[in-house]
Formats: sequence, structure tokens, C-alpha cells
Amino acid sequence: MGQLNYVWTNTESLLIYLIAGLAKVDKETAIIIFLTLNTTRARLDLVERLAKMSKTTDECRKAVLTVTDQLTRQGKLRNKYSHCIYSFDETGTRASTQLMRIFETKDAIKYGKVENLDDAEMQNISKSIEVIGKINKDIWKIVEDNNFPS
Repeated sequence: MGQLNYVWTNTESLLIYLIAGLAKVDKETAIIIFLTLNTTRARLDLVERLAKMSKTTDECRKAVLTVTDQLTRQGKLRNKYSHCIYSFDETGTRASTQLMRIFETKDAIKYGKVENLDDAEMQNISKSIEVIGKINKDIWKIVEDNNFPS
């Protein structure tokens, strides 16, 4: 989980360079904008909207929208494990998670869905770490290819 959070945070911070380049501002201004937006979704929305502006080249737009789409998809798994409680069996070897979300229907409320952290799920997490690492490299390529401030 630590690796997942590390690679995610490191990659999300690269949105600063996309903001700087797409908004045509310096890095310091982009940092202020990034920190003012207090959710990943808000930051991704801004980057996507900047990329969709007519002054953005088609090639740059496509590359940026590809990485923001990939980050959004990977963010679902990251959010799942960032917003849960972990528990282990008596031996400390079998783990499970309890999601900290409320599921509400018309006449009932449920919370705390429990899921096992089995081998398949651990493989999903490892794959996500790998994919986010690739997204990181793709963002750096966009920054370099478009001469964005870095």
C-alpha cells in the first residue's frame, strides 16, 4: 500500500508541469494552482480542460487526455485502498479491508463492505503500481516534447 501511495503521489505532483505548460505559466504559479485545488479530481479536470483549449496542439491534447484518463482509471484502486480500514487474522497473515463508504438505498443503509486481500488483489495492486509508473514516464515525455516548464 505504501508503494501504491508513493507512486501515486509522485505521479500526481507531475500535473504541476502539465498545468504550467498548458496554462503557459511558470512552475511557481502552477504549484499555487495545484495546491489550491484540493482534490485529484479537480486537478485532473483542470488539466483536461486546459488540454481541450483550441491553442493546444492536437498531438499534445491527445497525449494529455490519454494520461489523465489512465490516471483516473488507476485512481479508483488507489482511492479504494486509501479509504478503508485494514484488519488481519490472529496470525497476521490474512488481510482484509473494510471500505469506509456508505451505501444507501431507498429504504436501507449499509456500510463497511469487507473484502479479502487475496493473491489476485495483490496482483491488481502490483499491476497498478507498474501502470502508474508508466504514466509518470509518459507525463515527463509530454513535458519534454512540448517544452513545458520543468
